[in-house]
Amino acid sequence: MFFKKDKPESSVKVNDDVTYTPFEKPSAECKIPPMTELSSEEKNKYGIVYTHLRAADLKIAPSEEALKKGPDSSFSPLTVDEKAWLSKECILRYLRASKWDPEAAKKRIEATLAWRREFGLSKMTDSQNELTDSVVSPENETGKEVILGFDNEARPCLYLKPGRQNTKTSQRQVQHMVYMLERVIDFMPPGQDSLALLIDFKASPAGTVSNKIPPVNIGRQVLNILQTHYPERLGKALLTNIPLLAWTFLKIIHPFIDPLTREKLVFDQPFPEYVPVTQLDGDFGGQVNFEYDHAKYWDKMVSMASERKKLYMKRFESFGSSIGLSEEDLRGTNEKLKYPLDWYI
Repeated sequence: MFFKKDKPESSVKVNDDVTYTPFEKPSAECKIPPMTELSSEEKNKYGIVYTHLRAADLKIAPSEEALKKGPDSSFSPLTVDEKAWLSKECILRYLRASKWDPEAAKKRIEATLAWRREFGLSKMTDSQNELTDSVVSPENETGKEVILGFDNEARPCLYLKPGRQNTKTSQRQVQHMVYMLERVIDFMPPGQDSLALLIDFKASPAGTVSNKIPPVNIGRQVLNILQTHYPERLGKALLTNIPLLAWTFLKIIHPFIDPLTREKLVFDQPFPEYVPVTQLDGDFGGQVNFEYDHAKYWDKMVSMASERKKLYMKRFESFGSSIGLSEEDLRGTNEKLKYPLDWYI
């Protein structure tokens, strides 16, 4: 199930110049794989979910608990921001995660919308949400989560470094993880809707509370959020410098990891096989001389993500503010829609 491998030493020369902020775009050698052609049956199932979400009488719960109790006066129609979130690719992600069962996909989407309202993520603009950069900024002062570069398939890379833990176990740690997931999604280029996780368990004592692996209950909560509310978002997860305690932790949570996610996990393999060295942190065999300075990194990362989200929303409005618009169109520069709303017919 899990086993440790020896890693070869890297011979790549690290840049002299220091990098403090995220990369703007993937390197030239990154190639986004072509989309899989959908069958007529799959297109029909997309149409079923799409039509349901466009219904004028559709109302969404304010929380997961309210959803369990059933419709009441607290349920409300979709907002413009929620319609922008309900892209063509979003619907397809939930359908794939639901094994192309339209009814299951509908329920999962409505549950995630309720969760996003409750979690403080219902707005597309960061500053309008309850979960803002200022809420979680203290969690990242040691750089335990960093958005930096893109992998070979142009997925934005999110580095997780548990060894840089600087706070005690709390719900804010979960909020921080979710916030960074939202931001790395903002960095996705047109045509790519998944991300790469690069997880480094190496201990970094300076400025940390402890080098312990997160408690199992926190690990399970984060895993549940990832699998339930961010389906099909994980393209690849690379794990390295895994100590015995981390192997034990992984074995404990392994039963809770769905089979599709397990297939995307890569243990102790050279990162340059998956990420161009020109955008890979030098600590992992890349050329990038990256140093985390919270004062230089955090506001810049938030600003870069915000500009991308503003463009997304501006194009969403210009294309009619409708459910089912393609993320490729919303993140692109094309003047006309590449994917019309009725593409599935």
